[in-house]
Amino acid sequence: MAFHDINPAAPMHLLIIPKQHIASLGDCNEQHAELLGRMMLLAPKLAQEQGHGYKVGEDGQPSGGFKTMFHVGPNGGQEVYHLHLHVLGGPRPWRGQF
Repeated sequence: MAFHDINPAAPMHLLIIPKQHIASLGDCNEQHAELLGRMMLLAPKLAQEQGHGYKVGEDGQPSGGFKTMFHVGPNGGQEVYHLHLHVLGGPRPWRGQF
């Protein structure tokens, strides 16, 4: 499932969360490859729907875009111990923070 973060760090800040409980990306193994792949493929689709998709213009120059991020463990900034993927987009107020 996916929803907007209640404490957004960017104009678009979504969380993609599997229904299956996995505490952290650090707990994943080969059995989770399909699940992780689905999460990563959902990110650009949702970003596009929110108006923050990546595209290449007629001039060949890229524009738009978004950032994906997993926090892993306490030193990685993880606060909620259920696997989730952050998808951030828009002007980059987080530049230099991550």
